[in-house]
Order: sequence, then C-alpha cells, then structure tokens
Amino acid sequence: MTLISSIGCAQALNGREAGLQATHQALNKLGSSAPGLGFVVASHQYQAREVVSGISSLLGDTPVIGFSSSVCLAADGLHPNSVLVALLAGDLQAETRWMPGYAQSGRDTGAQLSKQIKDQADTHALFFFADGFNGDADQLCSSLSIGSVRLAGGLSSGDLHTGHSYQIAGPQNGTGALSAAFLRGNVRVGIGAAHGWNPVGSQFRVTRSRGFWLRTLDGRPASETYAQLFGYPAREWAFPPLSHLARLYPLGVEQGDQLIIRAPIRVEADGSFRMNAPVRDGVDAYLLVGSRSSCEGAAQQAAQQALQQLEGAKPILVFILADIAWEMLLKSHPGAEIAAVQDILGKEVPIAGGYTLGQIISAKDSGSPQLLNQHIVVVAFGES
Repeated sequence: MTLISSIGCAQALNGREAGLQATHQALNKLGSSAPGLGFVVASHQYQAREVVSGISSLLGDTPVIGFSSSVCLAADGLHPNSVLVALLAGDLQAETRWMPGYAQSGRDTGAQLSKQIKDQADTHALFFFADGFNGDADQLCSSLSIGSVRLAGGLSSGDLHTGHSYQIAGPQNGTGALSAAFLRGNVRVGIGAAHGWNPVGSQFRVTRSRGFWLRTLDGRPASETYAQLFGYPAREWAFPPLSHLARLYPLGVEQGDQLIIRAPIRVEADGSFRMNAPVRDGVDAYLLVGSRSSCEGAAQQAAQQALQQLEGAKPILVFILADIAWEMLLKSHPGAEIAAVQDILGKEVPIAGGYTLGQIISAKDSGSPQLLNQHIVVVAFGES
C-alpha cells in the first residue's frame, strides 16, 4: 500500500474542539486509508487532556505522540493558539510508549528506551518528545543506545514564564514525561540538522556552574557579563523580555575539537542562566549570534541532508523541530525557515512541526545521540 500523509490544523475556544477539528481535517484528506501513526503539535495554552480527548474521539487507538509548542508549523506558515495533527498511512506499523518518570531520571528513561529498541529488532526509526523544562536530556542521551536506528527527538516548549509544557502518547498526557514512537515497515526516514549561530569574538570562562544553573562567567554573575556586552543593566536581564531573549545569544562551549551550543531558557533573579543541559566549570565558552540569512541557509542544509538520506525516495511528509530561538530571531519574517525547507523539498510536500527547547538526533559516529540547542531538525518520510 502506498505511503500517504495528511495534515489538519485548527484553532478553537478549547483544546478538545481544536483537536477534534484538526483530526477531522486530517482524516478527511486521508480518505479511506487507515492512519498508522499520528503526530500532534499543540499550543501550550490548551490543556493537554482536552486536546487528547478531541483527537482520540476520532482516532481511537491509532498510535499518536505529540508535544506542546508556542506555535505550530505548517506548509502555509505559523499557526499560534492551534492544534496540528499529521497522519501517516500505508505499509507501516508504529507503537507508542509513555514514560512518566523522565523528569525524575533521564538516565533510567534512556536505559528503558534502549531495552525496547533491543527487544524490537525490526525498528526502523525512533521519535520522541520530552519535557523541555524538567529532566536531564544530557543524561538521557548518554544512556541511550540506538544502534543503527534513525532517531529524532525534541524537548517540548511552552510557557517560558511558568516552565509548563506537556507531552502526549496515545491517551496518556502530562508534564515531566517522555513520549516515544517506534516505527517499522515500508517507510524510509531521512534526518538533517543544522544551525545558524556563529561566534562573534567574545570569549568567557565558565567559573561556576551548578546543575542546570550557570552562575558565573569570568567570576561575575552571567547577567553582568551580558549587561556589559549588550548595554542593558544587569537587573533588567532578570525580567521579560530580556530574561527570555537571552536564548538568542547562546554560548558555544568547547567539547573536544568542536563547539557545542548551550542556550539559556531564561535568566534568573540572581543573574544566573537557567539551562536545560549542564555546562562544566572551567570550560571556555564563546558568544554566538544568529542571523536570518544564516538560519535560512541552515534550514536548506538540514533539508538537503534529510533528502539525501531518503536515497531517491520522494518525500511524503516533512516534520520540523526548530529551536524556540528561531521563532524569536525570525519574528519580523515569520515562517522564513519553512520557506527555506520548501526551496529544497518543494512547496507541495506536507509540512508539520513546532518550536522546541532542544533537539536530539543520532550521532554521526553511531555513539550516544546528541543533544542540540539552536538547531533546526528536518525529518523527511518517504516510501522504501
């Protein structure tokens, strides 16, 4: 059976109605085909259980995973305050898993996922969404053994003020969790990732870091360092909009011979940066700055990588996980990253996605997966 996809997107007064309408649209476009896997991206302003109630009333026990986002992404642009449902149908099988203990132990969750991959030897690809505010994604990655399985994951975003996000797996939903889908069958998956942030010359030493909090750079509170660089008083960095816009100015941290990007979720009242991945004391860090043109180039690069991995298969559906910093950076050109992906994959390919607080992909050397910040991940589905 040919692989086909469909997308529905809706706004409504409550999450149940929005979920119902989006699912209805997607099912109508599938015609008589039965969906084998569903992806849900929902505004954090809706209640998760309401969204799930609306979707499951039409999809029944179809495997579904999803996450909350500030905005939904589709081929026609950005959709705030919406629910988006993307369905895949054809010769494929999927199973979902709900792991409510992720926030308590990313390491245990990674070990459980690894065991399930081992138990399902014919798994072709793994997708998951985890809480972006709570839980240690670095630990998750270091304990996750995926072999040759294709992997793409995202850390759900939501209300930056309250730190609230949610995850969905079938009828189950909530915060602090991880939802996963194992995919098998006659489907090919291509995954590409890139970012548009570059060093601008400012270098610091991380002098004090505790868990997720980066306390001092060069012996001073992190906010003071940024105050000196950008000209806004240190105390203003603890309040919106600067407390969240700090995400736009991440740090490139030396790890071996490469720079990995680590970005603040927000600036705390004491001037420290709240990260969602630990940064070690004593490492050198460089200020990174992004631009619209470099991000558009990165989106094209990620799409090109995904297309190459399809090995000639025609893309049926494209799923995008972009860092929330892209939404901030492209405020005056909303949807520029979608247009850049379409430049490579074509305007007719259905697109779904959302903004995340971190992205996870397979490592190039088949080692532990990589936790990324500030990247765009493009996942292309095609028929084998």
